[in-house]
Amino acid sequence: MSCFDGADVEASASAARAVPASFRDPAGRLFLHQERLIRIPHTPEDARTLRAFLETELAREAQARGALVRTRELPGGAAALGLAGCDAPAFEHDPVAFPSYPYEWPSEMLHAAGRLTLDLAAGAARAGFEMKDATPYNVLFRGPDPVFVDLLSFVRAAPGLSVWPAFGQFSRTFLLPLLVERTLQIPSHQSLAQARDGLEPDAVYRMIGPVRRLLPPFLGLVSTPTWMGHRHARLHRPPPTPAAIDPERAAFVLSMLHRSAARALHRVRPRPVRPSRWIDYPQHPVAGPRATQRKYELVDRFLAEHRPTRVLDLGCNTGDASLMAAHHGASVVAVDSDPVVVGALWQRARREGADLLPLVMDVARPSPGIGWCNQECTGFLDRARGRFDAVLMLALVHHLRVTERVPMDQIVAFTAQLASEYAVIEFVCPEDPGFRMIRSARDDDLRDVSRESFETSVRSRFDILYSERLDESHRWLYILRKSRPDVTPCRT
Repeated sequence: MSCFDGADVEASASAARAVPASFRDPAGRLFLHQERLIRIPHTPEDARTLRAFLETELAREAQARGALVRTRELPGGAAALGLAGCDAPAFEHDPVAFPSYPYEWPSEMLHAAGRLTLDLAAGAARAGFEMKDATPYNVLFRGPDPVFVDLLSFVRAAPGLSVWPAFGQFSRTFLLPLLVERTLQIPSHQSLAQARDGLEPDAVYRMIGPVRRLLPPFLGLVSTPTWMGHRHARLHRPPPTPAAIDPERAAFVLSMLHRSAARALHRVRPRPVRPSRWIDYPQHPVAGPRATQRKYELVDRFLAEHRPTRVLDLGCNTGDASLMAAHHGASVVAVDSDPVVVGALWQRARREGADLLPLVMDVARPSPGIGWCNQECTGFLDRARGRFDAVLMLALVHHLRVTERVPMDQIVAFTAQLASEYAVIEFVCPEDPGFRMIRSARDDDLRDVSRESFETSVRSRFDILYSERLDESHRWLYILRKSRPDVTPCRT
């Protein structure tokens, strides 16, 4: 029995687990089979198209430089994987260590994903293929580097076609979120969190005044599509389908369209200077320069002695500790709620070639599972739980305890979920100026914020390997090793 049909694939793949994010793809389905990522096309034509694309110079070159996920056809197809009754071709992708989603990226990362998407779309057109969809969900980041992962997006181009049908999607999910952030200061990750398919031109049209509607780039990206859409709606007919033209002329027109999209992407690039509450914090630390210096000396010593290979830095700010871990050879995921500092950290990681993935996320409100049945995009905790040898929480715990009112034992339980072995925690006493600053307007019961009660909570799940007061400040650094192997979810 063949399993080209999508339903048959589902029935045959008992030894594999379907990846929920791929269920909308009409050309194939992605499976996780014994920690291997396997893509099975739905039809013989889909398989032939993917095979032909992988043989192009574009695909070979892009895979070699890491811009396209490395992919190989498996000898024996799906049947060789033990999928009973399934004789379809199967293709294996190199996995990306920690998947992330566009609503977790700063605008700098969204812009980089857009550049990669455009470069591959233009290259595919020259190779006789068409990128049929252009969404940031087709891109993941391996460290700070974008990699395009949905190879079934490439189909054979129709002869003489002079348009890029996916441009509308590219505009909604890349250009308009970046434009709105650049001009209206609405962060792109927030726009993409609210709408999977990005921003519609008419929605942006309503956000701006009459003068802006007539100025570039709003005129071309927002106003004209809005006016044309209203016109066709009044006439009760869809927009016309472009007719095919001479292939040579069509190729020229299409190349001009890709260049125009590249210029538009450049115009909506993130501003180099944007307002941020935390971007200058490392230059003016509340704890004082000597305490801060000692903190990083101890973090550096921990990294050198224990050599964690996977590190999660929560509340990373501009990422000094994250980069330190990366330079010690760790693969790092760094999280902060400020998109400006995360964007700056991404740029720094790119410059330094660090294996570091920075994400925009509020630690107290981690990204949930979203999409169809809340399963298309996996929640952050499900992706992160138990995956990291070490978790860094520097100058974070007092914010969670005071600002978010999370009890200390819950903070410790949360840390234990994420860390498979070590945790490095900076504990800030109530006498600290930084603590008093965030507590000033609150009168909560903080009896569990003493160092003694903190250590009692910690010992329920960790052994304290080392602790030290940072200079003469009211801050202590703790090096912890997990004493209990469980990763049971923290409870409210």
